[in-house]
Amino acid sequence: MRTSELLVETFDRLPDLVREAVDGLSPQQLRWTPAPGANPIGWLVWHLTRIQDDHLAEVRGEPQVWTGGGWAKRFGLDRAEPADTGYGHTAAQVAAIAPESAAALVDYHTAVAERTRRFLHGLTDTDLDRVVDDSWDPPVTLGVRLVSVANDDLQHVGQASYLRGLLGDGTG
Repeated sequence: MRTSELLVETFDRLPDLVREAVDGLSPQQLRWTPAPGANPIGWLVWHLTRIQDDHLAEVRGEPQVWTGGGWAKRFGLDRAEPADTGYGHTAAQVAAIAPESAAALVDYHTAVAERTRRFLHGLTDTDLDRVVDDSWDPPVTLGVRLVSVANDDLQHVGQASYLRGLLGDGTG
């Protein structure tokens, strides 16, 4: 297996996991939290998709999926802020992310996942050694950035799935 195939295999697992975490949930269920200050399912899936969209757009040198197609409105926001990925959100900012439906989350994630897949298919091992962020010591390579995004996404989709199970209404 080539490295690019391994990365495709990893990222290709996410869309099904996202769909399973949100399928059939109402907007209210997507915003439910088990305790004050906890992140809801809808925010977790939005955030993991925003991170993937933001980070991969940056290394490709292209605009984010988020900034086109009216995505922000589908999440209860007035405009798409490219720098807003959810990182460091306050409780009020988390609460402001209001997906109109499970389909909004799945549709946005699908658009990002398809773009990610196309990008990953063309990678070579040499590409993975390219430094994409020299503000860290050691500098971050494309390979390290991709592993970081996959790790973040897998953790958050797992959290969303766990919360779905806590809903206790037969959906989990």
